[in-house]
Amino acid sequence: MTNLCEEYLLSHSVEEAVQVLSAANGSARLLSGGSDLLLELQQGVLPPVKLLVDVTEIGEMCALETQKEGLYIGAAVTLTRLAKSSLIWEHAQALGDAAALMANPQVCNVATIGGNVAHALPAADGTIALLALDAQAEIADPSGRRRVPLQALFKGPGKSALDPCRDLLVGFYLPLKEKGQASAFTRRVNPQGIALALLNVAMWLQREGERVEDIRIAAGPSGPIPNRMKKTEEIMREQLPAPQLLEQASVALLEEAHFRTSLHRATADYRQHLAGVLLNEAFITAWNRAGSGL
Repeated sequence: MTNLCEEYLLSHSVEEAVQVLSAANGSARLLSGGSDLLLELQQGVLPPVKLLVDVTEIGEMCALETQKEGLYIGAAVTLTRLAKSSLIWEHAQALGDAAALMANPQVCNVATIGGNVAHALPAADGTIALLALDAQAEIADPSGRRRVPLQALFKGPGKSALDPCRDLLVGFYLPLKEKGQASAFTRRVNPQGIALALLNVAMWLQREGERVEDIRIAAGPSGPIPNRMKKTEEIMREQLPAPQLLEQASVALLEEAHFRTSLHRATADYRQHLAGVLLNEAFITAWNRAGSGL
């Protein structure tokens, strides 16, 4: 790591990490899993930094627990922990689905959910799952802490609203799952093994008997930032599930999502085809989970 930075600090508290980050005046970067950051430093995508501040041993950032405010997931929790956590599978199934599909075991052992979100990619699997789960993000800076809706963290493709000189993403709060609620995540990736999804869809729903009482849907990449599909949600909310409803929802999703062609991943036409397929997959899984109590 010596060729990537001049100094390395293993921080043990949020306050210490924020203080050091702020005092560095832009010459420091936060290090969590490092699966993106270290690669970008090695490849010269990011300029060399003077100081790396490691936050992987800050207790609250590694916590995964239920609290009064809901399910709390520290930003330094690894993807492997998410995929294996009974709390995740009880309260945030879409995130469990996503974590189980991301990357290879070696990467998942070090990559963190905070890094996945902070990288601000429009199709980041963890981000799309958290959007459907109505996550709130807790951020610390020298003036204190604040909690914001997850979508407030994004400015554009790969552009986070987090200030790299001041802000530390501490963790996420999710509502606890109640009776009749469930979620699911599904995606398609390039068969050549490119990690980023060609398209992904996450869904949370409240089932009341044979009716969709409430629903949240996120899909990526559906625009320059991760997005909820709110018009599609409106069409499905308070409706009885039927083939024609899912057809209408698929049409609405295509109208509000902005799929584009990527030279290295997929054409817009192919993504439009996938959208209806993945919407159906996510709905069937979440609907069945909500009915079975899983």
